[in-house]
Amino acid sequence: MDTAVPTIPLTNLLIGFVPVILLLAIMRAWSLNALQAVYANGRMLIQLLAIGYVLTYVLETDEPALVMAVIVFMIGVSAWIALRPLADQRMKLYPIVLISIGACGISVMLLVTQLILDLPRWFEPRYVVPLAGMIFANAMNTISLAAERFRSELTRNEDYVAARRTAMEAALIPQINALLAVGLVSLPGMMTGQILSGIDPLVAARYQIMVMCMIFASAGLAAACYLALLRFAQAKPEEARDAD
Repeated sequence: MDTAVPTIPLTNLLIGFVPVILLLAIMRAWSLNALQAVYANGRMLIQLLAIGYVLTYVLETDEPALVMAVIVFMIGVSAWIALRPLADQRMKLYPIVLISIGACGISVMLLVTQLILDLPRWFEPRYVVPLAGMIFANAMNTISLAAERFRSELTRNEDYVAARRTAMEAALIPQINALLAVGLVSLPGMMTGQILSGIDPLVAARYQIMVMCMIFASAGLAAACYLALLRFAQAKPEEARDAD
């Protein structure tokens, strides 16, 4: 099997933005916030080009402190972005989201890297950094959905338990859909990348099973932790409605 992954020329890469431009045109025609989507795509482009250079150094490092710094940075940024739908309460809720993503994400990451993969070095950057990115990104999205739906339910005068149940169900829809579709509809990122690099598909499937369990558990636990900490922090429905 040929293990060489072809390099994408920049001119070919630009073709990928053609359907993006089409979607942006539709958003503008339908009076949606196309400017925000333009900003998001531009930021994505800059961030990925920049991280390509950064990872060249990070993935070769022998300094565990640097790897830990990257993880802390990921947690901090993901917690901040997770509260984008609740920007008016961001400062109040940020510590709760930070704890939820950090505690649940790091716990699952340690289980995967130290017990399942049994890495030769506990901080092995080539494994720890990409896996941490998957964990925190999915926890971020799940908490974001849970937080937005939870507040919506409170504004409808639902009690805490009913709002928590509805929020948790809504937040897990993308994760459960991904579990149902994997292998039938989609070949997720890690498995696709390994197959493209020439890894045996059966080996790639094992890694993907690990990743799917890791993502589902860390995302769901982070959302559950967030909703539980809201109750523990005595976040009353009246306060949430006043904030609106």
